[in-house]
Amino acid sequence: MSGKVLMKGNEAFAEAAIRGGCRYYFGYPITPQNEIPEYMSRELPKCGGSFIQAESELCAINMAYGAGLSGGRVFITSSSPGIALMQEGFSLMSSAEVPCVAMNVSRCGPGIGGIQPGQADYIQATRGGGNGDYKIPVFAPSSIQEGADLIYEAMELADKWRNPIFIFTDGIMGQMMEPVVLPDMLSDEDIMAIRKKNEAWAVTGRKGAAESHRVRCGARPGVPRTNLEAKNRADWEMYEQWKVDEVEYESYKTDDAELIITSYGISARISRSAVDILRKDGYKAGLVRPIKVHPFPEIAYEQLDYSKLRGILCVEMSIPPQFMYDVDAVVRKRAPIATCLRSGGEIMARSAIIESAKELYGSK
Repeated sequence: MSGKVLMKGNEAFAEAAIRGGCRYYFGYPITPQNEIPEYMSRELPKCGGSFIQAESELCAINMAYGAGLSGGRVFITSSSPGIALMQEGFSLMSSAEVPCVAMNVSRCGPGIGGIQPGQADYIQATRGGGNGDYKIPVFAPSSIQEGADLIYEAMELADKWRNPIFIFTDGIMGQMMEPVVLPDMLSDEDIMAIRKKNEAWAVTGRKGAAESHRVRCGARPGVPRTNLEAKNRADWEMYEQWKVDEVEYESYKTDDAELIITSYGISARISRSAVDILRKDGYKAGLVRPIKVHPFPEIAYEQLDYSKLRGILCVEMSIPPQFMYDVDAVVRKRAPIATCLRSGGEIMARSAIIESAKELYGSK
């Protein structure tokens, strides 16, 4: 680990990807993630990596597909409308078992919206907008430090699962600055070992490699490529295993809580400070924060003592709510659910969370 340094979020995310072994980056300018391709264009060549500014998001995702097929570690980023254009590419990479780490530094809606931050892409991120039967793990950091750590981890997990991994963050964390401890840089020998390991499936240019990949890629071990239903069933087994291996969440002051605030990403960071203030005011509030929003951490809500709860407050920067419906599906009417929402580029206010929490607290 390096010492603590002050960095803008987008630059810390880019550096974490490089340190985690990314040697291929393809991007297209779009606010509020532009510092990432700018940083990559300057720093990635210093490590022997390749940066290409594509002519569009469609080109970028397909370049990422090709580089991922070679067995190298790939990082790709965009912001909401750009991510929407990449959806078919994500579905193709998932079906073909091509690793990649992708990040959405999201902006606000409705539609193409504006350049201000928002969380309106939750359903897009967790359900996917491409075609076919596929899923992608989705990480939702609430700080620059956590974002850097999760990107570094995602580089390894993309290779492990041979699947894209998605980082869902927003323009606040992309543009803000805070101290961060960067992870260790993988050595050239580490990078070569990764490439060597991936030769078992990658298209490397050697004789017969393309045919070998065509047969194996898109077919989990023992599954013929031509049997598409068998492929879907094999993928389903992997998705179920994610529910064991990839669930991650934070429970904060929930043991005696009579009211739960639940949120993710930047809204959860604001919510955590609201919990502390509510506690000082005599309200027994707690926070449940999914760190990985897909697979959704159902266990975090199953562990709550519903006999004590006056209600659950879902906090998110999207109108109508999106995250709330995943919470509702787990809670199954065991507690009243209310929302505290902002949208259109308006940042969630801690005072609004506190006011909504007090209103829900006194409703029983």
